Amino acid sequence: MSRRGSRVQWGLHPNDRCLAAGEEPALGSHLVTPRLGFAHHGIYVGGGRVVHYGALVRGLHGGPVEEVSLSCFAHAHTLWLRMESTPRFEREEVIRRARSRIGENRYRLLSNNCEHFCEWCLRGEHRSEQVERIFALPRRVARLVCAAAVALLAASTAPRVWADGQQAVTALSPNADHSLTNRA
Repeated sequence: MSRRGSRVQWGLHPNDRCLAAGEEPALGSHLVTPRLGFAHHGIYVGGGRVVHYGALVRGLHGGPVEEVSLSCFAHAHTLWLRMESTPRFEREEVIRRARSRIGENRYRLLSNNCEHFCEWCLRGEHRSEQVERIFALPRRVARLVCAAAVALLAASTAPRVWADGQQAVTALSPNADHSLTNRA
């Protein structure tokens, strides 16, 4: 698999940039750290601190939005900066929005996760690309199965339709015996 493909698989975008050792992210930055099977998201609020949804980071139980150290957020994984389009809000407002939800404990993997939280802080949109990709896969599979079923149905009925059509052509040909029409 290509490097780009593996980055997308782990929740990273092609334009995301690995944070250099000792580099401090800009205030209000969207941070991403790949984990096994998903990427964890948080907002950098300055002073080596990150606000994130703490759920599923240290286990399979829920946890509140919290402000933690950069190293606690990274949890020994590589840190990446989400290099995307300009946020809807200024850096100070992104930080204010992130901190306004500290203590919230309504984590839901499919509807209110760490990526939903970051997108809301940055853009006022409640969305998770990781969740959208999960739900897009069954739709793609369903479309492929339907297309294959239609193709198989068309292939299996085509010879019969052609044969029926051929019989109809033969029955209407001038040289055919039209005993039904020749009755007198």
